[in-house]
Amino acid sequence: MKILKYAAAALTSLFLFACGGNAENLKQGNTAPDFTLQNADGKEFTLSDYREKSPVVIYFYPKASTPGCTKQACGIRDDLSRFHENGIEVFGISVDGKEALKEFIDEYNLNFTLLSDESKEISEKYGVLNKLGFSSRITFIIDKEGKINTIMRDVDVTTHADDVFKIASALN
Repeated sequence: MKILKYAAAALTSLFLFACGGNAENLKQGNTAPDFTLQNADGKEFTLSDYREKSPVVIYFYPKASTPGCTKQACGIRDDLSRFHENGIEVFGISVDGKEALKEFIDEYNLNFTLLSDESKEISEKYGVLNKLGFSSRITFIIDKEGKINTIMRDVDVTTHADDVFKIASALN
């Protein structure tokens, strides 16, 4: 059964890249669309609460527990202390429900906030929703004023944590 789960995840990952969701509606310097989403435990997080406090990394990812998403999340997990020491907040967002997020967090001991966009409203606002109904793998780095500093459309999951840290830490 686990083999089927991973095979399905791998096939899904192959199709996600070529199916739109390029965030073409947003540009560097735009105010990041505000949102309030819930984490796996139902706690609400609102982007505008971090204005004037810290840079924010928002990374959209296709599906919890898929190989690429797991590698990306574990990279953030392993470097999270470096983000916090530099006053940088990190949120991962997918269209997964809260239960799927909880399983992902528990299975990989994730120590940062994953948010559920099950309604797909925020993925649509950010222009990352692809034709298959998943969020494309795109990262937004937002400065303390709430402006988009960087949009990373070509994300390398193996270096993602280091790449976003370098950019976000320069915003402090």
